[in-house]
Amino acid sequence: MPYLSIRGARLYYEDTGGSGEPVLFSHGLLWDSRLFREQVSALQGRYRCIVYDHRGQGHSEPPPGGSAIDLRTVYEDAVAVIQALGLAPCHFVGQSMGGFVGLRVAARHPELLRSLVLLDSSAAAELPLTLARYRLLTALTHWLGLRPVVDPIMSLYFGRTFMRDPERAAERALLRRQLADNPREVWRAMQGVIHRRSVEGELHRIVTPTLVLVGDEDLVTVPERAERLHQRIQGSRLVRLPCGGHMCILEQPEAVHAALRDFLETAEAPAWVEEIRGLG
Repeated sequence: MPYLSIRGARLYYEDTGGSGEPVLFSHGLLWDSRLFREQVSALQGRYRCIVYDHRGQGHSEPPPGGSAIDLRTVYEDAVAVIQALGLAPCHFVGQSMGGFVGLRVAARHPELLRSLVLLDSSAAAELPLTLARYRLLTALTHWLGLRPVVDPIMSLYFGRTFMRDPERAAERALLRRQLADNPREVWRAMQGVIHRRSVEGELHRIVTPTLVLVGDEDLVTVPERAERLHQRIQGSRLVRLPCGGHMCILEQPEAVHAALRDFLETAEAPAWVEEIRGLG
């Protein structure tokens, strides 16, 4: 399997190749690069699509030791991946945790990105009430693995419409098994994500063309947080999907495809960012 040696870790990645503009996909917590399988299939004829697994998730190796994998480390990994593969400037598509990463890249390294897509994501830190709940889930995962907490995670991640649809029972069963297959050590990534710092104070720096997409039934990063992102990121575009939860990308893949294709076709960076890239 293809790996990149990044900052003391081996990160798994897949690259469709081609001469199209590069699109880097960054997955959400407890998932891996398979999350974007349908998006890659839909876009690879026109774009060069690259997916990778965050350290400690999917096929990527966890760092030595037993401490949390903090979000700063994961963000720095993303910068290193872009540089190692020569992707800049690239389109960056981040789902939830991947969006946390993308926001930091866009605010701190605008020269690396052509556009930014935030799927069910947020710039804020966790609120005290939700943090307490997530700490409990993380502790249970640490000691028992993910299997005992799969049902509450499914109820958090997926909207009520998807969870109650009898015709999608087989999909739910497959996704439940995929979540349960996470190794117990995934708690290290969970710990880093739930204790992330807010970057709302950095949003004014983002000049990268940005699409903010959220499901109206999202319980993890509620639509109000997406609205706040849209208001604070100059020139951003907001798409709200009815009957979608935190995992719109799996619940409504065709709607996500349509929004993504339309945005990528029209995204253009400001002239001054292009000047910086030229100087590089």
